[in-house]
Amino acid sequence: MTPGVVTADEALAAMVDDLHAHLRDAARVIVGITGPPGVGKSTVARRLVDALGASASYLPMDGFHLATTQLERLGRRDRRGAPDTFDVDGYAAILVRVAAGYGARDVYVPDFDRAVGEPVAAALVVPSQAQIVVTEGNYLALWEDVRDRLDRFYYLDADPELRRSRLISRHVAGGRSEADARRWADEVDGANADRIAATRNRCDRVFDVVEAP
Repeated sequence: MTPGVVTADEALAAMVDDLHAHLRDAARVIVGITGPPGVGKSTVARRLVDALGASASYLPMDGFHLATTQLERLGRRDRRGAPDTFDVDGYAAILVRVAAGYGARDVYVPDFDRAVGEPVAAALVVPSQAQIVVTEGNYLALWEDVRDRLDRFYYLDADPELRRSRLISRHVAGGRSEADARRWADEVDGANADRIAATRNRCDRVFDVVEAP
């Protein structure tokens, strides 16, 4: 595990270099990016896929959110985003299929639609020819069945107040009141961030990301 304080651009460049150093001709490489809520995982993951070009594809953990009907059945709607509100077995199983699909078949994977607040089945595809698959989410290091499927694993961190500000803005954009957005960021996202922080030493590299001057 190698820590470092970097900008998002520097973290991205370091990931690209690291992945090129670990590519194997005949194998698919599954890359994990984790870190606390609001750190910018999905943005960095998508930028990494763009930087790698046609050889890369994207698989978000958020596609495995339980639907609202299931959260209500379990009495967990007010804690959406906690580890037990995801289909962990489904996520791990997709990673197995993705690893086996290189050069053989396309694999359809779900995504999360923030506009409607629900997962959407088969919204994305991992093409058979994509050698690098980038997956990201809060709990990749927490779930052993997921962590064991990752060939390279990166942890992103950022200033807590910056993350909180981003989360409040995200929740307000999603329809919450300012007060409810602040409560959710502090009580739900904050508790999840503490749990995630305890897993950073399970990653290959740690990037403490600061905003560029």
